[in-house]
Amino acid sequence: MSVVIQSIIKTNPMGRWYIELIDPNEEDTAERVVCLDIYEYAQKIEVIAQEYGNDIEVAWESDENVTPIQINEVRQQIMAYDAEQEAKANDAPQGMSQDGGEWTPNG
Repeated sequence: MSVVIQSIIKTNPMGRWYIELIDPNEEDTAERVVCLDIYEYAQKIEVIAQEYGNDIEVAWESDENVTPIQINEVRQQIMAYDAEQEAKANDAPQGMSQDGGEWTPNG
């Protein structure tokens, strides 16, 4: 059964959004993980996922004072990040070894 990690979009007094991660299995919920951008979010979610054997789900929420513009900014950053990761994956040569030679099962 997957662990559900809460990802809550919040806003600070300066009007800047951030994402707070809450792991329901962490005993001390006072130590919530704060991410200031999507790159930091992706890194921290990856670490959490590894702790659970990559068997997690993400549940998104937003605080009442978060504006639709801020939510849209988060969505746009996620889409840009996903496109960047996909482009990196597509640039990796298929069937090639680390040294640039053709990959074979026996090395």
